[in-house]
Amino acid sequence: MTPLDAITRKAKPPRGAIVRLLYRFLVGLAALPLIAFLLLPIAGLLFHAQMAALVSAVVDPQAARAISLSAQTTLLTVVLTVLLGTPVAYVLARKEFAGKGLLDALIELPIVLPPSVAGIALLLTFGRRGILGSLLSAHGVEIPFTESAVVMAQLFVASPLYVKTLAVGFAEVDRQLEQAASIDGASAWQTFRFVTLPLSARAALGGAIMSWARSLGEFGATIIFAGNFPGRTQTMPLAIYIGFEMDLQTALALGAILLVVSFLVLAAVKVLLGKLLVLG
Repeated sequence: MTPLDAITRKAKPPRGAIVRLLYRFLVGLAALPLIAFLLLPIAGLLFHAQMAALVSAVVDPQAARAISLSAQTTLLTVVLTVLLGTPVAYVLARKEFAGKGLLDALIELPIVLPPSVAGIALLLTFGRRGILGSLLSAHGVEIPFTESAVVMAQLFVASPLYVKTLAVGFAEVDRQLEQAASIDGASAWQTFRFVTLPLSARAALGGAIMSWARSLGEFGATIIFAGNFPGRTQTMPLAIYIGFEMDLQTALALGAILLVVSFLVLAAVKVLLGKLLVLG
């Protein structure tokens, strides 16, 4: 082999490298249709939302109240979800008992249930003539068509996302680490607080954000159970719905605000989860 042949041979890329490049190109090409389908409507919304309408939506009292109500109710929903959902997630991940599969299916049911059906179910349960509503009404407690109903509707449809995500996180914790903590004298609560929870932090945070995002976009259950009263129960999705019928620019502005806020929160969480993964 001459020196020129050796140089030419080294200059040619290996056959395997060409195959890998071709494979990556084909995979990227196959992914383009769905990516374009997801991104184009988002781009269209941002493109048609006018800056003047964005400013007016923020300063408009009714729209501002919808934004404020969404922020307040979704925050409260997440807090309740974490407080009430964490024990349920731990039971599903760690305990074996009769009917566990049925309980698991019931918790997943609101995820697949149409939101309008969820709203009807809540109304028939907590409404004035509902199973529990009649008892509450007799004591002067009215839940439907109040801010409490907004939170309950969000909690019903969003909390299962947190429970299922955290249950997976609990199940992935190495039991040997918990046993080592117990051997060192840690109580069951101390083991849970200082070992299990920190190791499940990524799952807990991810589940909480998924729950918040689902609460922020909740529409069907809210409009049936809480109604659409401006300044009282009208959240951003409901304001967008009304704005689409009356003032398209207001609806576009609120939709753009909802989109940007959701994206920023999700992006921040992705960064935080990445840092937690590095620290872990």
